[in-house]
Amino acid sequence: MGETILAGARLFDGERFHSQRALIIENARVKAIVAEADIAGRADITWLDGGILAPGFIDVQVNGGGGRMLNNAPSAETMAIIAQAHRRVGTTALLPTLITDTPDVMQMAIAAALGGCLERNGVLGLHLEGPHLAPARRGAHLAELMRPLEDADLDLLCHAAEALPVLHVTVAVEQITEKQVERLAKAGVIVSLGHTDASCSDAQRLFDAGARGVTHLFNAMSGLSHRAPGLVGAALDDGRVWGGIIADGHHVDPVVLRIALRSKRGPGRLFHVTDAMALVGSEAETFALNGRVVRRQPGAVCSKLVLQDGTLAGSNLDMVSAVRKGVEMLDLPLEESLKMASAYPATYLGIESERGFLRPGTRADCVHLSEDLRVRRVWMAGELQ
Repeated sequence: MGETILAGARLFDGERFHSQRALIIENARVKAIVAEADIAGRADITWLDGGILAPGFIDVQVNGGGGRMLNNAPSAETMAIIAQAHRRVGTTALLPTLITDTPDVMQMAIAAALGGCLERNGVLGLHLEGPHLAPARRGAHLAELMRPLEDADLDLLCHAAEALPVLHVTVAVEQITEKQVERLAKAGVIVSLGHTDASCSDAQRLFDAGARGVTHLFNAMSGLSHRAPGLVGAALDDGRVWGGIIADGHHVDPVVLRIALRSKRGPGRLFHVTDAMALVGSEAETFALNGRVVRRQPGAVCSKLVLQDGTLAGSNLDMVSAVRKGVEMLDLPLEESLKMASAYPATYLGIESERGFLRPGTRADCVHLSEDLRVRRVWMAGELQ
């Protein structure tokens, strides 16, 4: 594969903006960032006519897209369809997410991720959000399927982690022990806490044991109070911990998100996730989740997805919309909102040498955005999609 040169847009490399710079791609990877003056006269330049060229987005939590839900058909084909739907809105790498389900469905999802050769589609591995969650904080999950993590589960997850590029699991403090977290972390599993009524001190013990993330901060977890900091307080105060946020205007009030973003202790960061469901990239208005109907409902900031009783059931958010809402709704600088969609999730997942940045040696996964933050074009491994 010869060289490809992308020029004519402001270039964001995952850390900062460059003006009048061109991106040179060779053999699916970034070769160099050079001054546009240095490529004058080249015939192999794609001129982008303004806008922003940024690293492709990375989404840690994607339940569905393109009309498909992973829970309803846990197969390699479903994962590829979901990834394709999100690629159109700038996401070049994601973790298909299985919410709480039966052991058979969980094993099918693991088998699909292991045997699907899905990396070319941008599928990084798998996120298992349950079944080891707390019924008291079930959200849209089925409480009757939730259970403690047992030795057989531990063996299954550790074995899967050996073969998958990324295995991410969300667990409740009530359903797992410190020793189990230690074993998972040593096996390479990324352990995230969520759907839990954990106290701050209990959460801290699991962070000490190796948990390093929090799933959709504020949602389905013990909140922050002046005498009971809960999981939210533990996560914001611990610099080792990273956390996803759903910036759709429904899951968390924007005022609360702005406070959390200002107060998070680093180097761990908060980053965008979509928690997207089947309707992203689909014209349908409803879909099925564990035998229940979820419908799209209009909203002032963006539409939302609800069960019949009004419970939020994931989101209708896509990643470029999250970036845009980070700027418009959360008052973030553009470079920070872009980092939250690329550099930060890549660093959290431990894949920052491959993805999340545009610098020599990284995969040439890029998104071209208009100045009003709409997706114009997407490249994966240097190939226009």
